[in-house]
Amino acid sequence: MQVFRAIPNHADTPVVLTIGNFDGVHVGHQALLARLAERAAALAMPAAVMTFEPHPREFFLHEKRPTRLTSLREKLQLFAHAGVRRVYVCRFNARFAALDAQAFIDDLLVRGLAVRHLIVGDDFRFGRGREGDFARLHEAGRQYGFDVASMDTVEVGGERASSSAVRDALEKGELTRARRLLGRPYAISGRVEHGQKIGRQLGFPTANVQLKHRSLPLTGIFAVTVTGGGLVDAPGAASVGVRPTIADGLKPTCEVYVLDRDVDLYDRHVTVRFCHKLRDEARYEGLDALRAAIAQDVDDTRAWFAAHPISEDRTG
Repeated sequence: MQVFRAIPNHADTPVVLTIGNFDGVHVGHQALLARLAERAAALAMPAAVMTFEPHPREFFLHEKRPTRLTSLREKLQLFAHAGVRRVYVCRFNARFAALDAQAFIDDLLVRGLAVRHLIVGDDFRFGRGREGDFARLHEAGRQYGFDVASMDTVEVGGERASSSAVRDALEKGELTRARRLLGRPYAISGRVEHGQKIGRQLGFPTANVQLKHRSLPLTGIFAVTVTGGGLVDAPGAASVGVRPTIADGLKPTCEVYVLDRDVDLYDRHVTVRFCHKLRDEARYEGLDALRAAIAQDVDDTRAWFAAHPISEDRTG
């Protein structure tokens, strides 16, 4: 899969395109990408995605922005798995936000990408002030010679599959609901970095997964699996939060204690899959109380995996 950090001035080949943020790449997104790949194969053209970095809501809402479900790296991996051949990552800044709908069509879709078939979600809007809509695209398609199709909403158990719905499920600790909407367990990936070594002092050395400037849509203590650094679906207990027992005002972290493994994961890239929420994050009166709580979490994690074998969890 090729990744481009901007739309070229002139296209080198026609493409079949879809456009969106695709945060989470949930089952609705997956249905759209499957349709994209099918149409691209029929036309013998690359299946392409135009997406944005940062998310437009991050640009406009700043501190009130929603949490991300997937990092750009995670999103690109999911695109590749879905059969996407090209990804155009557009820098969403003031200049891009000011682009009007006609310039979006002329400069990006027609000249920059030579779109031959465009598939968008049924609620897709584009251009300055969200002035462009499906009718505008359909009119442009007749003028410039490309087809335009819309993708209907996908429902799961009567609920519309959307990034907002996945985010809501994760914030409420409803991992089964999130899994249905995503079509897979919720997971994060990142490099393991050095921390304060407090877990080691307590007898439970943890892998600190780098979040950079990212905040996660869930908090608490979880039964998880870890893949990477020589591990494949290794069971573990993870803490996601701000560690209130240690100090006030700390940045959110994701710390994972891998059960029954003595492995050095520093600087390794790992994927953590969230299987079950054990409890909310809590503040304790000192490290001894925290040590006892972690020991109980580890026992609860063992019990959960004993009742839910990993092979069953991955396919259920």
